[in-house]
Amino acid sequence: MDQKPLRKLVESISKTVKSFKKVEVECLIRLFHSLLERADVRLDNAGLDRNTFRAILHNLFGMTDDMLMNRVFFAFDEDNDNCINVKEWVKGLSVFLRGTFEEKLKFCFEVYYLNGDGYISREEIFDMLKNSLYQQSSEETDEGIKELVDLTLKKMDYDDDGKISFADFEKAVKEDRLLLEVFGQCLPEEKICLDFEALAFTHPDF
Repeated sequence: MDQKPLRKLVESISKTVKSFKKVEVECLIRLFHSLLERADVRLDNAGLDRNTFRAILHNLFGMTDDMLMNRVFFAFDEDNDNCINVKEWVKGLSVFLRGTFEEKLKFCFEVYYLNGDGYISREEIFDMLKNSLYQQSSEETDEGIKELVDLTLKKMDYDDDGKISFADFEKAVKEDRLLLEVFGQCLPEEKICLDFEALAFTHPDF
């Protein structure tokens, strides 16, 4: 990428993403373009499509759950155009790698409620628990999962409306931080983040 447009892009992104230094933003932009080239993405679609992004989540961040990788893709894709542009890439990574507790809380909630109504419904809880439990054991019955859904709502649905709002989620997680990823992994582990940073900020074309 030419230096002048690269510098302009770094300046533009750095105004909204405060958790990275400018040199780090530049490294992430270079990595983005390197990944685009490797994926052989058409130039008229200057973004990472869902399959390419899922491969990145799997290969670089150790994620394995198809359903949640799809949801993470949609959480990164803020303009809902079905591809992740360079600004969405850097902004999403800022939460992954350097996010505050509040930013991670908001991100996980967005991943979990993705039907767009601002609540995690009983049906969504059922689907996510079924998905994560089936990966561990295929013996779990729907009845058993329904009981888990009831227990989850009892613990997290503070206003008893049969669904989990952001206020419910925030209160539950602040009381017990283990509940942050209660419905499945949507953030990379700390060691993986450190390994990724070590590579991205020293070898942005790895």
